[in-house]
Amino acid sequence: MQNPPYSFNQINLATSVKTKFFHYRKPFELEGGAILPELQIAYHTYGTLNEAKDNVVWVCHALTANADVADWWNGLVGEGFLIDPKEHFIVCANMLGSCYGSSSPTTHNLITNETYYIDFPQVSVKDMVKAHDLLRQELGIEEISVCIGGSMGGQQVLEWAILQPEIFKKLVLLATNAKHSPWGIAFNESQRLAIYADSTWNELRQDAGQAGLCAARSIALLSYRNYGTYVNRQSEETNEKTDDFKASSYQRYQGVKLVRRFNVLSYLILSKAMDSGDWHYFRYFVPTFGTAVFGKAHSQCPIRRDRFSLRTRRFFGRNSENYRGFEGVFRVIVLFPLKINSKNKEKSCN
Repeated sequence: MQNPPYSFNQINLATSVKTKFFHYRKPFELEGGAILPELQIAYHTYGTLNEAKDNVVWVCHALTANADVADWWNGLVGEGFLIDPKEHFIVCANMLGSCYGSSSPTTHNLITNETYYIDFPQVSVKDMVKAHDLLRQELGIEEISVCIGGSMGGQQVLEWAILQPEIFKKLVLLATNAKHSPWGIAFNESQRLAIYADSTWNELRQDAGQAGLCAARSIALLSYRNYGTYVNRQSEETNEKTDDFKASSYQRYQGVKLVRRFNVLSYLILSKAMDSGDWHYFRYFVPTFGTAVFGKAHSQCPIRRDRFSLRTRRFFGRNSENYRGFEGVFRVIVLFPLKINSKNKEKSCN
């Protein structure tokens, strides 16, 4: 069997012509202590900020997504849909460390006058949120009516709401967690091991580590699907096959798709940031008023992890219920924006 045909012209890693850029011309200190000489944030906006400045919907994207939310979330975001730019001012910023235009391993290092590559420092979810907030201030946004995020985007929503609860009215969390589980960390580490097994992963070129990234995506896919999904969609029509099964082809195809649009070093940095997320300090907050949050379980964020989140009652409130969706059990959580208990503020935000 031949190796998958990678696209070594690779990706236009950055963006579309609609992408905007915010340049923060001051040093930006990361949670780990490293300092970026300046910050670049790629972002998209849709619609117009109204006179009252109370129509903002901010979307935080997942690990391999980009800032063009109207493209990848078509059906939810766009004219005639629930999040309509005729009614809302919609903002989505590419997270720090991602290869779609924000400061990352694929961007320029002002100090060395070269691309960062492996010299780009590790970032955290808190660093991403600090960057989002600089953009918020640049755009003149004082209040976010709805902040929505799935998976790693949901982690960003949680972190931001904890750091600055006063700016949010509603939070929407999808398939995310209050702490990445040992199971989820093990999945991510297995992906990183696949990348490290590719001897080119740390070479100073855009197409480094592509075989490893392809394998990593294949591993990740198993956490987004389940046994029944593969049986229903990838079963063979005949028992005669001995190789090149539909499931095998599907795994290779999905791996190659990611390789053609993403960077291996960003994948490493962002997966480590996801692992380090821990919002146990919810217990240091008390609720003020209510809003709704919807989540769908997958194997890295199963229903039992939602139950874990719900046990922090002072954060998540009193009521939750399950209902059966087309693709599985969804959990609906009544969530409260946060008011910091000043006695514990310093501890909770470290």
